[in-house]
Amino acid sequence: MDAGARCPCLSGNPYGECCGPLHAGAAAPTAERLMRSRFSAFALGLPEYLLLSWHPSTRPASLELDEDQRWTRLDVLDTRDGGPFDSAGQVTFRAWWRSPEDRGTLQEASRFVREQGRWFYVDGVVAEG
Repeated sequence: MDAGARCPCLSGNPYGECCGPLHAGAAAPTAERLMRSRFSAFALGLPEYLLLSWHPSTRPASLELDEDQRWTRLDVLDTRDGGPFDSAGQVTFRAWWRSPEDRGTLQEASRFVREQGRWFYVDGVVAEG
């Protein structure tokens, strides 16, 4: 993705100043930034990054993304803890997707932990509806 293009996470910042550096290996400073970078990884089709940013205790052995599913919008609804000096945090978000056959949203309360200076996605509770 072009570094000057708008970041898929819709932070308002260019990709090269937002999720791009995290996808290239930089550590996310907060749980929300990691969550945003994971959304961008889904939007850009980067399963390797998703696996690397997933905590080893809950990470699947492999991950295949649906090439027909496009992630188009992200709204952060709530953030609890997850700051630069926290060891855990929770981010609740709603993400919009579309495929050739359908469209919808996913709402999840995601848990994150920070170990050795790096944030990891642990798991999440998907809201029904």
